Amino acid sequence: MVNTASAAAIDKSEIKRWVFLLLGIGLFVLTFYSPPWPDAIDPAGKHFVLSHEGKGALAVFLLAGTWWVFEVLPIGVTGLAIGVFQTLFFIRPAKDVFGNFMDPSVLFIFGSIVIGQVFTKTGLTRRMAYTMLSVVGERTSMIYLGCFSVTVVLTHFMAHTAVAATIYPLLLAIHGLYAGDNAKTRFGKGLFIGMAYVAGAGSIVTLLGAARGAVAIGFFRDIAGKSISFFEYSYYFFPVGWLMMLLIWGLIMILCKPEKATIPGLKQRARQLRTEMGPLTRNEVMATSIILTCVAVLALQSFFPPLAKLNKSAILIVTTLLFYVLNILEISDLEQIPWNIILLFSGAMSMGLCLWETQAANWLAVNWLAMFKNANWFVFVMSIGFFVMIMTNFIMNVAAIAISLPVALVIAPYLGVAPEVIFYAALVTAGMPFMLLIGAAPNAIAYDSNQFTTVEFFIYGVYASIILMAVLAFAIYFLWPMMGMPVKL
Repeated sequence: MVNTASAAAIDKSEIKRWVFLLLGIGLFVLTFYSPPWPDAIDPAGKHFVLSHEGKGALAVFLLAGTWWVFEVLPIGVTGLAIGVFQTLFFIRPAKDVFGNFMDPSVLFIFGSIVIGQVFTKTGLTRRMAYTMLSVVGERTSMIYLGCFSVTVVLTHFMAHTAVAATIYPLLLAIHGLYAGDNAKTRFGKGLFIGMAYVAGAGSIVTLLGAARGAVAIGFFRDIAGKSISFFEYSYYFFPVGWLMMLLIWGLIMILCKPEKATIPGLKQRARQLRTEMGPLTRNEVMATSIILTCVAVLALQSFFPPLAKLNKSAILIVTTLLFYVLNILEISDLEQIPWNIILLFSGAMSMGLCLWETQAANWLAVNWLAMFKNANWFVFVMSIGFFVMIMTNFIMNVAAIAISLPVALVIAPYLGVAPEVIFYAALVTAGMPFMLLIGAAPNAIAYDSNQFTTVEFFIYGVYASIILMAVLAFAIYFLWPMMGMPVKL
């Protein structure tokens, strides 16, 4: 009977997968072969024609969005499908389509993931975590803060997915000392939900924290004709990311106040584990030196024009080469690269540029503009942030950026809004999908702890999202202008 029930569940899941797979294809066919669509007309009366290729770009967008939301195929395979459909239906030349798959932004993502591998393999993350616990002590409120702080710091140097995967075992050990194995507690709930939330908050601070930043910079460069430096990127995001971390800590202390004020013996256990690791190994020293040098070079590009000529992706890939030259990584590590994720990023980049190059983004933007033609600039920017926040809870944040940023950058000049504030506002909310597990990998990793339900995650995420929008409003109206960011043309 159990096997029969299991088989029925599998059949139902497979039927659902085929329904949404065919839905995506159906949306593509209906859009691509539909009669010409009406022109978009801007407030000045200028007409924007949606070409056949532009309609094809929208068709690919609908297909990819459907397949990504419902995960009918591995997300990387959907990324490949984006390229295949563009090419087979002559929406763009194959050279352009698949050239996007090795865009410098994609290689930057690859290099960031490799750095995350090195942190994990050499033991640097465990060493940092044990040191943190030795410092924060046994008070559960401070353990919350310590774990969240370490998570945020690590996301400054490695992908937030890798950080979540690295921190997860440590949190399990901490919770085991608190309540024993498999026990459900408010402390455990707060520990894992908080980790997922702050991983997103920390990931916005540097380009190493997540792929979305590199992808967005690529769009910003191609559409706005401006470049964002490594230092400038972090300069504006640092206060926002850390402010969100502190506010999330406060929220978790309210919603998930620990049953116990302390965890006896934790500080001693952390010191023991740190002692057992011994002194820094050769690989830890070399890896730290390579990574810090890379970060320094990227940061110094803002101050030294000769360094500014060097491509960011090339600088980052140098670290990958050195890791293998010095035997810090091996061929087996290369085989562990999440190519599914790399292909997702590649497809997202290709789709975003497809919308832009075929002028489909312009057509969408002008139609969307009608809703904001009388809006205040602040309301407009906030609406962009809110739209991206909702989108990124349903699809991968890279895809949300690929879909929304090109359109938003086209709208901005009509309302006298500087493209920089659009770029940063969109990335703030794209990095923090707090309501749904599918919004980000750290959410799903945290859920594996069995400390909370999807409903609890959603409800807490609503509170966190309200805080996020309040912080974004503060940054747009007060913080970023004080820091020198242009917000109006």
